[in-house]
Amino acid sequence: MQMRYFISLLGGVAATTGIALAAADFDVVRVTSVTNAPIEQLKANTIIFNDQRPDEDSTNAFVRFDDWAKLKPVQKQYLSLFPNYTEPMIHRTVEGVKSETATPEKMQLYVVEARFKISRPATSIELKRYATLKFIESLDPAIKHQVIPAADMKVFDDERYAGNKNPDRNWCEGPYVVLCLHSVYKLEGKLPMGIALANKIREGADRKLSDKIEFESELRLYTPNEADTEGLKRLTGLNAPVAGVVEQTSFYINQVIRFGKLMMIFQPHPSEPNSTVSTVMIALAVSSNTLDSKKKYADVPVLKNLVPLQVLLGKSNFNTGSSISAGLPTYVRNQLKAMARNLDQE
Repeated sequence: MQMRYFISLLGGVAATTGIALAAADFDVVRVTSVTNAPIEQLKANTIIFNDQRPDEDSTNAFVRFDDWAKLKPVQKQYLSLFPNYTEPMIHRTVEGVKSETATPEKMQLYVVEARFKISRPATSIELKRYATLKFIESLDPAIKHQVIPAADMKVFDDERYAGNKNPDRNWCEGPYVVLCLHSVYKLEGKLPMGIALANKIREGADRKLSDKIEFESELRLYTPNEADTEGLKRLTGLNAPVAGVVEQTSFYINQVIRFGKLMMIFQPHPSEPNSTVSTVMIALAVSSNTLDSKKKYADVPVLKNLVPLQVLLGKSNFNTGSSISAGLPTYVRNQLKAMARNLDQE
């Protein structure tokens, strides 16, 4: 009896003092198409998700840049670094010899579509709440972020990143930019050991692999104008006004991934006035040369599970944890769950 009274008292204190009780976590449910899924079937505490794979066991997770541009032109417009982005021209180095002729660096993309429902109206969402270092850090504590001025960004003197320069403005400058970040993630588990071994068999390579992922990005918040609203509706597949957009663009990443883009788009729920629909789109570009590099790892027994494609998709015994070291599918899911949880509990 005393225990029941004590529990009831705790509940009353929480209600009257504003202490939030733990909310149910979000479930991630794979669907064939997020943008074509009936909005009426979107449930509370559920994230519908698609990353191009037909199922969890498939390794067919990347789409070639050229195919993506043809098949998904609206995605290409919004999820590339900038609308007229093209694959960069580079001089390849083979066995220590640099080619005299530049050729396109072919890329493939890991593209994610996700959607969840927020239990409050779109008019109540304040975008500036998601432009703080505290909010960014809450998504993944394993990644360490530092706010930097635009003048401290990496210089694009490496031709692998020369094509990442924005032709319309300098990164971290211009309208709607609210944060410029330098971020560092130390690879976990057995990955640092694997990288050390891989560097030994890469003697003579023009650059060494690092046990850290470093990236620089800008965060923009904006309410689109009328013309852009129509394009964003086509991107989300939802014919509802666009209340606001959170956009993070990673224009420099030190290895493996060439660029990344995340867009979170808020629209009022068409049939539930007190709910908001958030559609999240993510694109991560990887060099085709990286994805195709199997033989040099497969020939070394201890590294046969360090094949880049396996590691990126979380299919290697080197994968571990819940962050980037777990592989892209796990990492992205956990990022989505953290976003949805934080937004819904605000």
